[in-house]
Amino acid sequence: MAIKHKVKDFVLISSDKAINPSSVMGATKRATEKLMYFYTCQNNFTRFTGVRFGNVLASNGSVVPVFEDQIKKGGPLIITHPEMVRYFMSIEEAAQLIIQSWALGKNGEIFVLDMGDPIKIKELAYSLIKAYGLIPGKDIKIKFTKPRPGEKLFEEISLNKKNIDKTLHSKIFVIKKEEEFDCGQFFQDIKELEESVLSGSIKKAEALKCLKKLVPNFKHE
Repeated sequence: MAIKHKVKDFVLISSDKAINPSSVMGATKRATEKLMYFYTCQNNFTRFTGVRFGNVLASNGSVVPVFEDQIKKGGPLIITHPEMVRYFMSIEEAAQLIIQSWALGKNGEIFVLDMGDPIKIKELAYSLIKAYGLIPGKDIKIKFTKPRPGEKLFEEISLNKKNIDKTLHSKIFVIKKEEEFDCGQFFQDIKELEESVLSGSIKKAEALKCLKKLVPNFKHE
């Protein structure tokens, strides 16, 4: 649609879950990145760039509001695993990343933000409990479960750190194209999957198999 309507700039919002994806969300994000590469080569007008987000604090779906709600209810505070770590960014940083990628980007580039060191979800939870003037484990009980299917203990920002280059912005980095693939065959596989989904003829196992074909390093549990 962007190409059809002569849109000058298109910024794709992706995710760190696109790297070595273990969930359908991550695999579809990676497939979308590859589709962006395909369309980059199909036109000379629309400029395509992408951004990979980590976890955006206080956004819809963020773990922070979930923890706060559990604290206000008196607990327990549910954590999937004591060693679970994530990169976090603020809404302001996320917005800045989109704007800077638009300003800095050349056609077909994906950008990531230097988000510092990953944070243990357990430590984040403890800090939130203390911020409410309460004692972790005493006033608010902690309950550890286990990672959901496809959920990693840690996320990455690139398959290979050698593929990351600096930009004019000190905290924003550009990722080189991480893998070579047959764009024509990839687009044909996308169209076949789309037709199967629209016809209602595809089953879950077949859909996952098609997604694996689109994203070979997709490891679905």
